[in-house]
Amino acid sequence: MKQNLVRGFLAATFAACTSAVGTPVIAPRASSTVVPVTVSGNAFYQGTERFYIRGVDYAPGGGIGTPTDPIADSAGCERDIPNFTKLGINTIRVYTIDNTANHDACMNALAAAGIYLVLDTDTPLYSLNRADPAPSYNSIYLQSVFATIDAFANYPNTLAFLSGNEVINNASNTNVAPYVKATTRDMKQYIGSRGYRKIPVGYSAADVEANQQLMAEYMNCGTDDQRSDFYSINDYSWCDPSNFQTSGWDTLVANYSSYGIPLFMSEYGCITNNRTFEEVAALYSPEMTSVFSGGLVYEYSEEGNNYGLVTINGNTATPNDQFTYLETAYKNTPNPTGLGGAKTSSPASNCPPESAQWQVANDDLPAIPAPAAAYMKSGAGKGPGLSGPGSQAAGTTENESTGTASAGSGTVTETASASSGTSTSTAKSAAARVGGGFSVVVALLSSLVMGMLLL
Repeated sequence: MKQNLVRGFLAATFAACTSAVGTPVIAPRASSTVVPVTVSGNAFYQGTERFYIRGVDYAPGGGIGTPTDPIADSAGCERDIPNFTKLGINTIRVYTIDNTANHDACMNALAAAGIYLVLDTDTPLYSLNRADPAPSYNSIYLQSVFATIDAFANYPNTLAFLSGNEVINNASNTNVAPYVKATTRDMKQYIGSRGYRKIPVGYSAADVEANQQLMAEYMNCGTDDQRSDFYSINDYSWCDPSNFQTSGWDTLVANYSSYGIPLFMSEYGCITNNRTFEEVAALYSPEMTSVFSGGLVYEYSEEGNNYGLVTINGNTATPNDQFTYLETAYKNTPNPTGLGGAKTSSPASNCPPESAQWQVANDDLPAIPAPAAAYMKSGAGKGPGLSGPGSQAAGTTENESTGTASAGSGTVTETASASSGTSTSTAKSAAARVGGGFSVVVALLSSLVMGMLLL
């Protein structure tokens, strides 16, 4: 009966949604009671309460090799959100979206269920090329990234943006790190310059022992505009049956004990032997919450790799034993009371020196390409979606970085009005920009009457 009530509520939510019309920069979003998540010290907060990520990685259809956007699939969201609710999660991670699509129906239904989104801004066609990063860090790539920010910045349940996923994927390609960090800096500056609320930006690191922690230090060193807002790791070292010491998670916590920004697991859930999610109890225990803010289980749907919690067949998603184990683990594991050992300060790390494991000669970052810098005032405009020509081979002398950035170059000095492209000296809040939750139609009518929409 409870499941039927949830489905009925979600169906009503989807039926009430209409397609939004407008540019990606100015489109208002429906009102919601979801409290945006913020960063303070080394933790996330929902209002004044510590926020722990309890979630799953969500990429239905990802196993077929064709990029898909699950947040644009309202029928898929209607099918899957009741299972999210049953699991008791509060966050999903999505790896790919179409930044030309409308996402109101699914994002509003997720918000109604109290579920936040961690979103990768790269797509297979628009991403850094780890084999030759300099030409791929160009304004065409950044335009797509910025357009994705435009598409999701005004949803209050957008928890965070990821500037990359496993771009460094072995011990010998750390030379791409400055371009990942520059992209992170550019995303933070774009969010501030466009007047959006301060949505956290960070990176998802591969499970590579040689450089995962070095990358963490690198993403948290330098000036504030260069530092990541958080860091996340993909970790599969706890394989049931195991424990805090056998898995090496005790060493993991010790290694990050003085880390100054929030840290969470963007993927976890080893499938060796049994998969009963014993690690959930450890992840949300005081042994770990002074350093980690939870994590995301890989992954929701079965995509041919045996990691799936459900099997999808059309409009039906059938849970398996792993789903039941995770549901039980979450249910039996409350969050710690109070702040869970979180730190209130946010010290920068020391940039790692060049070494055999870290092929970065100094702390310099590439300057943002000139055409991409112009988007700070003008806005990125319409994105390329999932079928554009791509950016990795699109670098030219006109759209690539042409020098080294000076420290502090990513600091927000002006805030552009998202509706007009003009600049003001102070940022407007997201609530002011959307007119306190007016619909698109009301906003457009207001613009006709008043001559302009004050966002």
